[in-house]
Amino acid sequence: MTTTHRRRPELAAFLRGRRARVTPADVGMPPGLRRRTPGLRREEVAQLSGVGVTWYTWLEQGRPINASAQVLDAVARTLRLDAPEREHLYHLAEVPYASAPTPSTRAVGAEIQGILDALAPRPAVVYNARYDILATNAPYRDLFYADDGLPEAPNALWTLFNSPQETCRLLFRAEELPFMVATLRAAYGTHCGEPAWEDFVLRLSAASPLFARLWESGDVRQPGRRVKAFRHALVGELRMTSQSLSIDGMPECRIVVYTPDDEETVRAMVALREPLRPREPTKNPAP
Repeated sequence: MTTTHRRRPELAAFLRGRRARVTPADVGMPPGLRRRTPGLRREEVAQLSGVGVTWYTWLEQGRPINASAQVLDAVARTLRLDAPEREHLYHLAEVPYASAPTPSTRAVGAEIQGILDALAPRPAVVYNARYDILATNAPYRDLFYADDGLPEAPNALWTLFNSPQETCRLLFRAEELPFMVATLRAAYGTHCGEPAWEDFVLRLSAASPLFARLWESGDVRQPGRRVKAFRHALVGELRMTSQSLSIDGMPECRIVVYTPDDEETVRAMVALREPLRPREPTKNPAP
């Protein structure tokens, strides 16, 4: 059975189930006499949605007919579908789905912060799609911001593109920065035209010619596993694998966890957890 043939019965069952839970009173209609249908009748859904009765009947029967986004939206409103149900309807009808713009999350709850803290000694951070830093644990702050703490309204891209190369903790920026900008560009596709995003791109482009050049390239990438190298004033170079984890209830946000990639980095991370005592700074290799 093809994907389309499998989706049609699912679409039919989904519409019947959603129709059965909407009563005439829910949509301002009188209940009428001798009503045997547990919810709305098919003709009532068609009338309220502004579509033909035959067309809606065929849609609910899973027949191979085409449906536009506008018609599906009208049916979704009549059946009082919430956002996840509306997206599910689109997928079953094989119509491209465009979600409503999601406001950028600016805070995390105590539960997520507790997860970050429990991940120590592994550095961990919560980013949104724009690389705003929403929460961190102590090892992350030590790795990136040990000298002066987190900046006000921190953003990882802003910090990286506006830090002198000789003081930046991230090594091999020529390889890493294009990847991060391409990840930002991929997320920008769903936020194009939003004032907060447009303002961020314009301000960072003005502040960093390098960012402006990378942005104009148009490259797109998805977040994923990376091996990154960092310099640390006490233990020298650290090689860390970054892994992204999605967060339920926080669209477009992810926890990024850094794990030692080799034995030398493991030993260095252990040394950083030892009680503080005077150490000779390790010379850093050139980026």
